[in-house]
Amino acid sequence: MEVVVSSFAYPLLLLALVFISKHLFLKRQNLPPSGPLAFPIIGHLYLFKKPLYRTLADIAGVYGPILLLRFGSRRVLLVTSPSVAEECFTTNDIVFANRPRLLVGKYLGFNYTNISWAPYGNHWRNLRRISTLEIFSSTRLQMFSNVRISEVRSLLRRLAAVSGGDTFRTLEMKSMFFELTLNVMMMMIAGKRYYGDKVMDLEEARRFREIVKETFALGGVSNFGDFLPVLRWVGVFKGLEKKLVNLQGRRTGFLQELIEEHRMVGTKTQPKEEKTKTMLDVLLSLQEAEPHYYTDEIIIGIILTLLSAGTDTSAGTMEWALSLLLNNPKALKKAQAEIDAKVGQGRLLDESDLANLPYLLCIINETLRMYPAAPLLVPHESSKECIVEGFTVPRDTMLLVNMWAIQNDPKSWVEPTKFWPERMEGVGGGKDGFKWMPFGSGRRGCPGEGLAMRVVGLALGSLIQCFDWERVGEEMVDMEEGTGLTLPKAKPLEARCRPRLSTLGLISQC
Repeated sequence: MEVVVSSFAYPLLLLALVFISKHLFLKRQNLPPSGPLAFPIIGHLYLFKKPLYRTLADIAGVYGPILLLRFGSRRVLLVTSPSVAEECFTTNDIVFANRPRLLVGKYLGFNYTNISWAPYGNHWRNLRRISTLEIFSSTRLQMFSNVRISEVRSLLRRLAAVSGGDTFRTLEMKSMFFELTLNVMMMMIAGKRYYGDKVMDLEEARRFREIVKETFALGGVSNFGDFLPVLRWVGVFKGLEKKLVNLQGRRTGFLQELIEEHRMVGTKTQPKEEKTKTMLDVLLSLQEAEPHYYTDEIIIGIILTLLSAGTDTSAGTMEWALSLLLNNPKALKKAQAEIDAKVGQGRLLDESDLANLPYLLCIINETLRMYPAAPLLVPHESSKECIVEGFTVPRDTMLLVNMWAIQNDPKSWVEPTKFWPERMEGVGGGKDGFKWMPFGSGRRGCPGEGLAMRVVGLALGSLIQCFDWERVGEEMVDMEEGTGLTLPKAKPLEARCRPRLSTLGLISQC
């Protein structure tokens, strides 16, 4: 009898000791709260439901604004309050300046060497410097203002031709916004258009459109292999990896052809004037000065980052903004009246007018608050142990900041689900703390904020100035959110528009 009792007692005693020691160890570590129950192996992955930012917001609402979750084998610090986010992006900004090594960063981020996925260090700092000084500086952006104006006015002509006359016509706006932003970016990058009229090489345009479509499709795919390595070892995600490898090969090949084409043109012509240089020209000139560093791969990585970060995000913001205005016609009329008063009816809106249109800016900022292009900021990762809100955060912890939850939190915003542009007066100039930061913050904040605000402001303002808009039916525009990294609408926006008589002549002349 004693032998039988002992055979059961020792394993139970061992389990008890393990549990107690683990509990005491975690308590001594002073880790953040762990939230809901974590299952063995998968941790909190069983809680994943789409859209993830809403699921995580619900969890934070129950367990608190700072949680240390476990996504499979990865520790994840979930932050859902402005004060905690501020501590992460100020006091601990350098610590959280790294990126986790995810599958998409390996294959679409050139093995973690482009600006989006490179670890914090000299290489990343140099890429950031290039982006800030050579691509997104005020001087450089001003050089490309004519490109943006030309593409927006091309869209105006297209809409006027389709709608025409004094009757309203129904149009699908999602594709138009997407094509506009891609044309703007590619004209700035390489001086080429791939959508609409004046497309020089139809086959090249077709290849480009296919690559772009597949990039956004695969870039938004959930990959549990990032959190459960065993699934990759047994080949569960081999199909996804194969698709990513194939896509990256085609993306690289396409842009390599563009680079060679620009090199050939450069050898046959005199050096271009600064005002006519494309971004590719600028990067190739840097390559001539430092060929060992500015390799073709580095240049291609920069261009692909520009395309990925600067197209779908801006197009989505325009679609959400117009949807909100259609559901709030008084705000639409107020914006139209502001443009009529500040710009007049004798000319079309220009980028230089945006600074004098505060209500239009409030509309854009309120849209970014309600529907941020990155509802979950691109993940960061801690390079060493640090303290956040008095808790110890271990090294190699992935940081997820739920910007959607922060920007829709009733503790920070009165009636956050209500579209109220007036609340955004003064927001964006540092007065709002960390409760509004749709472009991120700190060292890893989006360097393309200035370009995005110019593109969205010019396009949205021009559409409001030149057309009357109304919903397709009596029903409100469906504002259901779809799935994806950039918070798309579930249903593409359809709207009815007609040219305003006061601007119809201006559109035909532009």
